[in-house]
Amino acid sequence: MARIPEETIQAVLDQTDIVDVISGYIPLKRAGGTFKANCPFHNEKTPSFNVNPSRQFFYCFGCGEGGSAIGFVQKYENLPFVDAVKKLADRAGVPIIEDVYDPQAEKRRRSKSRLIELHNDAAKFFHQLVRKSPDAQLARDYLKKRGLNSEIAERWLLGWMPEDTRVFLQWAKEKGYSGRELADSGICNLRDPQNPKSGIYVNWKNRLLFPIHNDYGDIIGFSARQLVNDPNSGKYINTRETPLFDKSKTLYGLDKARRAISKEKFVLLCEGQIDVIALSEQGIVNVAAALGTGTTEKHAKILKRYTKSAVLCYDADAAGYKAATRAFKVLAAEEIHVRCVTMPEGEDPDSFIQSQGVEAFKELLANAQEFFDYTLDYESAHSDLSDIRNRSKLVNDLSALAVSVKDKVAQDTIISKVAARLGTSDQDFRAMTVKAAKKKRFEDSRPNNYRDPNEVIPVIIEPTPMDGTVAYLCFLALSSLEAQDWLCEQIESLHEPLSLTTGGHVLTHILSRKPNPAQASSVQSFLMTLSPADQKALQRNFAEEVPESPIRAAEETSSMLISKQLQQRESTIRTALKQSNLSTEQLTSLLNEVQEINLLLKNLRERFIR
Repeated sequence: MARIPEETIQAVLDQTDIVDVISGYIPLKRAGGTFKANCPFHNEKTPSFNVNPSRQFFYCFGCGEGGSAIGFVQKYENLPFVDAVKKLADRAGVPIIEDVYDPQAEKRRRSKSRLIELHNDAAKFFHQLVRKSPDAQLARDYLKKRGLNSEIAERWLLGWMPEDTRVFLQWAKEKGYSGRELADSGICNLRDPQNPKSGIYVNWKNRLLFPIHNDYGDIIGFSARQLVNDPNSGKYINTRETPLFDKSKTLYGLDKARRAISKEKFVLLCEGQIDVIALSEQGIVNVAAALGTGTTEKHAKILKRYTKSAVLCYDADAAGYKAATRAFKVLAAEEIHVRCVTMPEGEDPDSFIQSQGVEAFKELLANAQEFFDYTLDYESAHSDLSDIRNRSKLVNDLSALAVSVKDKVAQDTIISKVAARLGTSDQDFRAMTVKAAKKKRFEDSRPNNYRDPNEVIPVIIEPTPMDGTVAYLCFLALSSLEAQDWLCEQIESLHEPLSLTTGGHVLTHILSRKPNPAQASSVQSFLMTLSPADQKALQRNFAEEVPESPIRAAEETSSMLISKQLQQRESTIRTALKQSNLSTEQLTSLLNEVQEINLLLKNLRERFIR
């Protein structure tokens, strides 16, 4: 039977923002970190429909409907699941290839898992080299020069690839990693790409290595910095594109910055890895950087999940100005408000903090300019705007940029400000903006081949019966990586209670598949593999807040589950003890079991009385 692979479903969800999707059907109103509306699936006067952008999930407290962006489109338009996926895939530009279930899919998943394991192991090895190898003195001197002590290097797992790369290849061989795996990881390349048996070579020699994490913490690549100047090679060389690493959707430092970005309500985007480390170590944690490329549409879509505001902190030269302009276009297209820090000539955040201190940098940050003010100041300083040709070109450029601002009030303010600064009328500049908008619409237009399917009769689905403790453990396992890992470690002791408790099979399945709680698309695509009844049983808990200590919550809830199972067993034994035909041996055995159960229950109670 034809199916859409789970990897494709996750790719669609990765490229889809649930707030954008749902707001295209019904009006949403921001309420703190979420959005609310009157539920489209039942009649109500007080909004109980909740959309959570960080979890990419919707839930109605009134009627109980909930799910992902795909689930919303499926329900709202009354579509089959496959058609809802196709609709959003078409919207997101993700190609859909339906295929018969391929047993190789599991092999590919295992291969990715193996590559992540290789990267994690290699990063630790490289870090030990930079700390202890006598040949790594040049790397240690560079770190010291940049103000990165051993504690900072350990926190960011900075490493070093030796000049003699056989050191690494021997380590990899001893760890059991094959040449194919090393080539697939991007750390090595095949000598002849057309010949898998041609042998491999390591991509970097005598370079400082910065591990690159995806936004939920796995190491997926490296950025390798020169230690000895070589004009024939780039200062930084990133891992090439691999099954794990795509620089167009990876931001350095985002894994550490996500919570701070949400808390501070803006992301600070800079140009280099060392800038990210320096700022983060000085307490400015809401910082990230693109890797060898400008800010992309994929970056903007990812950032939009955490904030609606960005501050750009790029070099003060022409390259930095162009990079800021490119970043504005993609960020504004996702309705992210953009401001810019003007750095002193020749300074970057790291050098500025070292010379002027972090408080001086915070003052620069506080005085960040609106993007169009920054642009006008830069052009005034670097162009002769008394020349009509220069001024006319700038008017054209800025009218095209103003189109990216979707908020009409903000756009009107920009039009008035730019017109006044450049000595043109509001009316003329507005006309140019309208013209630029028409041109953009024409360029962006795409044929829509989607055809509405036949009407589908909705089916009312009852949720799978599920014990409350099991439901909460499922919520923790899908919301916290710490809790999920802890529960996996306890699976042996939880196996029997879960097998005897209503809905326990769902938690067992979650822990066997281990969807990544830090990646909304991973959780949502996993949920779609469950039966609709199981999905419905899990939805209500997704509206809850993740506790401050997920492991503590998992421990307490697991204890409740085990206690409940023990109490049920004790009740069963006490019923058995009432039988008159028990032998002395059977009676003694049952009484001993009651004593053991009571002792276990006592230990469980005392464990959490602190």
